[in-house]
Amino acid sequence: ERGYSDRNGSSAAGCGNGSAGHDPLRQEVEALVSHWNLYINLGGFFVGLFSVTLFGPWSDSVGRRPTLVLPAVGMALQAAIYLLVMYRQLHVAYFLLGRVLSGLTGDYNLILASCFAYVADTSDKHARTFRVAILEACLGLAGMLASIGGGQWRKAQGYINPFWLVLAASLAAALYAAFCLQESVRQRRPAKLLTLSHYRAVYRLYTAPEHLSSRRNLALYSLAFFLLVTVHFGTKDLFVLYELGSPLCWASDLIGYGSAASYLAYLSSLGGLRLLQLCLRDTWVAEIGLVSNISGLVVISLATTTPLMFTGYGILFLSMAATPVIRAKLSKLVSETEQGALFASVACVEGLCSLVAAGVFNALYPATLHFMRGFPFLFGAVILLIPAAIMGWVEIGASDVDYRCFSGASPSPVDA
Repeated sequence: ERGYSDRNGSSAAGCGNGSAGHDPLRQEVEALVSHWNLYINLGGFFVGLFSVTLFGPWSDSVGRRPTLVLPAVGMALQAAIYLLVMYRQLHVAYFLLGRVLSGLTGDYNLILASCFAYVADTSDKHARTFRVAILEACLGLAGMLASIGGGQWRKAQGYINPFWLVLAASLAAALYAAFCLQESVRQRRPAKLLTLSHYRAVYRLYTAPEHLSSRRNLALYSLAFFLLVTVHFGTKDLFVLYELGSPLCWASDLIGYGSAASYLAYLSSLGGLRLLQLCLRDTWVAEIGLVSNISGLVVISLATTTPLMFTGYGILFLSMAATPVIRAKLSKLVSETEQGALFASVACVEGLCSLVAAGVFNALYPATLHFMRGFPFLFGAVILLIPAAIMGWVEIGASDVDYRCFSGASPSPVDA
């Protein structure tokens, strides 16, 4: 598709020039790219679904280091196959092979699950929310650097050289996890890998916790996380399309600034979370983050000028405060020996969020262009009312229980 755009000079066709949209060759190329992206994403997701839920509970016994080394090696193997495909000009189906091999070792989702489990292992319950937020802020900072630097690098040198960096970074991560990282699981024990007991451990999280209220809250927080992350992925995928089209008609420099502004929400949310924790329980910090997210999406859905669009980005400055709170609350609902199983299931939910978001929001955007270009953002804002209601209801219910059980005692300033 990139080669087609370069040959036909259609980079600016998205604003005010309707002829490009009816170009049969361009439509054929875009359809082919879309189909193979779907095959690659589905292949990686379904293979990773079984491997992550296998390796995650396994790490509760043998430690986190193996489940950090394996996916890093797998991602290095994937990058090597991608480089081979580009150098040898092989069929695009080999990209699917690389993604499946990476999925067999857990892929990116297992790295996330192991990192969050590592944070849970090495932090107490009072500090866990902020530690999780730091890790999410690192993800946002890495995304911002990759978006800005990677785009300029691809423009200057093409697609091949950035994949050498991916290969080197994956190998460096594997070596660091293998030889430098201190193990966080205190009581390691030998455990078989290829056994159904690991899948049963994930199943037991939602069916047989110690208390019925814990099982209910685990399911409710998982639903809130699913809706929140789905909206986050879905709207993020549409920002560039929305900015390219009329009436905004942004050029590449403004799109880069917009992307940087969206990633800065990770850092501003980290600072806001730390400050708000001084006077509010974690749940109410998450509610403020959801209000920021909803308000920002509403403004963006109505944005017809550049200042208004950046105003929407500015209002999103606390939008990433809710996800670390939910992750930390989920972590506190299970025992220390179940953190790997928990975050493996959360990683699978996050992968499912990506697929659902791509299907729903990418279909909704063209279907609503004729009456409101920003409707998907407004739709996302309405969906976020559900996790806001869930978290408020669980918190109020927990406060009522605390009051009945400990009447006369003041609650802890930090939400457990």
